[in-house]
Formats: sequence, structure tokens, C-alpha cells
Amino acid sequence: MVVGKFNQTKGQSNAVMSLSNEVLLKFPQDFPIKIIGKVNWQFQQVIVKIIQEFDSEFDDSRVQSRFSKKSNYICLTVTVHITSRVQLDDLYCVLTGHPMVKIVL
Repeated sequence: MVVGKFNQTKGQSNAVMSLSNEVLLKFPQDFPIKIIGKVNWQFQQVIVKIIQEFDSEFDDSRVQSRFSKKSNYICLTVTVHITSRVQLDDLYCVLTGHPMVKIVL
């Protein structure tokens, strides 16, 4: 996950952008992450365990859940205490690589 500001320069296509040095996030901070997966009774428990590897103080009180209209998917919004860009990037990679996770925002 890139934490910065993209600037498009004249003459570049929309697909070619450069990353400026301007940082949009300051650390440490509490950072909300949305995680979507198929409904499974273990989904929240698995996600909480993953996040606790990155934020040892994390618990269920910082999880909000919502089901899709047809109740096929669940969306968890978790608020994680992030201390660095590396920590955020690593957490994002672990979450997106998990087989139960469909989308991470």
C-alpha cells in the first residue's frame, strides 16, 4: 500500500504517475481498515488474530461488522494502532494474502 500523494505531470498518461515526497499520513495513529470476506463464523476471529500480530493491544471492541444485502459477505471495519508505514504495508500484505479475505480497503 502506498502512503503518499501521486502527482500527474504534463505529458504523462493516466497510467504513469510519480510519487511525490509529500506524506499524507503521520505515525503513530489509529487507522481504519475495511476487510471483506465470505460469511464464515471464524472470519472475525481469524482477522483479529492477524491484526494482533501487528497491534498487540487490539481487541474485538475495535471491530465493527456489517453483512451484505444477501448476507453472503461480511465487512469488518477495524481500527488498528499503526506506528509506521512499514507496519501498515506489512499488515495490508498479510490481509490481502489470506484466503478468507476478498478485499481490503
